[in-house]
Amino acid sequence: MLNSNWINYAKPFAMLLLMVGLRITAVNAQTGNSFAYNDTAFLLNGKPFQMISGEIHYPRVPKEAWRHRMKMAKAMGINTIGTYVFWNVHEPQKGKYDFSGNNDIAAFVKIAQEEGLWVVLRPSPYVCAEWEFGGYPYWLQNEKGLQVRSRETKYIQAYRQYIMQIGKQLATLQIHKGGNIILVQVENEYGSYSNDKEYLELNRKMFVEAGFDGTLYTCDPAKDVDKGHLPGLFPAVNGLDKPSQMKSLVRKYNNGKGPFFIAEWYPAWFDWWGEKHHTVPAENYSGKLDTVLAAGISINMYMFHGGTTRGFMNGANYYDSSGYEPQISSYDYDAPLDEAGNATPKFWQFRNAISKNLPAGTVLPDVPSAKKVISIPAITLKKQVSIFDVLPKSKSSSNPLTFEALNQAYGYVLYRTTLNGGKAGILKIKELRDYGIVMINGKRVGILDRRLRQDSLFLKLPAGKITIDILVENLGRVNFGPHLLKNLKGITQSVLFNGNELKGWQMFSLPFEKLDGINFTATAKKSDAPVLKHGEFTLEETGDTYLDMSKWGKGCVWINGHNLGRYWEIGPQQTIYVPAEWLKKGKNELIVFELIHTDKTLLDAVTQPELNKLRK
Repeated sequence: MLNSNWINYAKPFAMLLLMVGLRITAVNAQTGNSFAYNDTAFLLNGKPFQMISGEIHYPRVPKEAWRHRMKMAKAMGINTIGTYVFWNVHEPQKGKYDFSGNNDIAAFVKIAQEEGLWVVLRPSPYVCAEWEFGGYPYWLQNEKGLQVRSRETKYIQAYRQYIMQIGKQLATLQIHKGGNIILVQVENEYGSYSNDKEYLELNRKMFVEAGFDGTLYTCDPAKDVDKGHLPGLFPAVNGLDKPSQMKSLVRKYNNGKGPFFIAEWYPAWFDWWGEKHHTVPAENYSGKLDTVLAAGISINMYMFHGGTTRGFMNGANYYDSSGYEPQISSYDYDAPLDEAGNATPKFWQFRNAISKNLPAGTVLPDVPSAKKVISIPAITLKKQVSIFDVLPKSKSSSNPLTFEALNQAYGYVLYRTTLNGGKAGILKIKELRDYGIVMINGKRVGILDRRLRQDSLFLKLPAGKITIDILVENLGRVNFGPHLLKNLKGITQSVLFNGNELKGWQMFSLPFEKLDGINFTATAKKSDAPVLKHGEFTLEETGDTYLDMSKWGKGCVWINGHNLGRYWEIGPQQTIYVPAEWLKKGKNELIVFELIHTDKTLLDAVTQPELNKLRK
């Protein structure tokens, strides 16, 4: 699509462009930089250009480390960075936008430009990406009748308002406006979800309205290109790395023409709780990379560097056959860069494959040295506080309220009700989402886990008036498939005891967005109720490290105010990565929220991660 500025400068050359078959061009009159494509190739400043792109997600890497990761990318031979843009990061509550700190996507793009890297931007509302709700903000579910990825009015209204904000941040950073964004992706693997071409066209129009008027494209897995491509935009293909098949597929849906772009090429895969860490030997893919590049096909490695899904932002898969599968916090992905940003054997083999396909005489930058790693022995968490001592003001209702009804995105909710004891029976929680610790009079009596399709416990209630507390954790909203539209969290239906519905509930919201003001004490009495633990340690030097959580049970960890993510003894992840950028010389603060093994007080920080140890 032609930008108006380009039209003003292009009129004298219109016939020439037609002769060489140039179909789409974005050009900046001030800098002279342009990006276009013809029937066979992408063109950068009028010359054939092969994108060798690596995916990095800015929320998964500390802002202080963005530049380092990009230098590593250049050293491997990458010339372009791909990234999604995450709606629930930037509009966590309706109408409240955040582009600060680690969410400063414009700064991420500008650093790439400073490092001589182009950017493929993927700003559609749905990202998948093993990310909470596939990138959608939780509050969309509070809009009655709203249906994501559709032409439904409320969704389109919310989508338009969001994409306009993204345009304000990023549209001026496109190549024809002086920036380094060369491609912008419309929707994301939509063919795997539906086939509404009117919806796709509406997406395109909103992108242009938001200022994304350069080169647009769609991407889909090979089997879904027919449903997901939009005539007029070139179709990229995900996961297909056989050149003849890939080119044939693109030509089929692009009027017999190119260019050719593998928008997601997978050198490995992601992990979820209770299943082994996924790895693929580098030699299985280095030859494929060489073949693709030799064929002149552009490529985006998903992932070049995965990083860490910190806080509560992991997603989940759900299939009727296998059930609910929440993803782990490490997004190591067995990528060319490991979770901490160091080169792996895959990095070196891919670097060799890329070097073979660069113009003669090209010399890649030196690879930055491995990052410093430190160990921290015997960190003691001397203070603690019970979950019951940090409860906020409750909200009351006859029936349990979901996270969404409480206007809470993530974290935990404690549900409380009372009933007469002196009896035994089955406690059943209908549609528990996702993990519940059941307590009677403050003492734990059982755990229910959605992964294991658990929803019932046999209870023997003591005599008298008793209190039932159920602490429910949101383990991550589904990010892929039909269950995307079934993503309420908490107790989403009802609680029964011996078939009788329990009424009269109090809900205590525990989003744990900040832990300021918590009164930890060294004299707290021991209990098996979930507990927050506090410790301090002193460093003479900083470096990357890994908290060894293998002797703990389940919970999450904060270092100096940063939520590092979840741990869970079932594995495969047994360590939590601590970036050097978030440590400091002198005193450091550590907080652990432990759900199961509440007597633990000691942990170590080690120099190597453990991402592949299962414990049933």
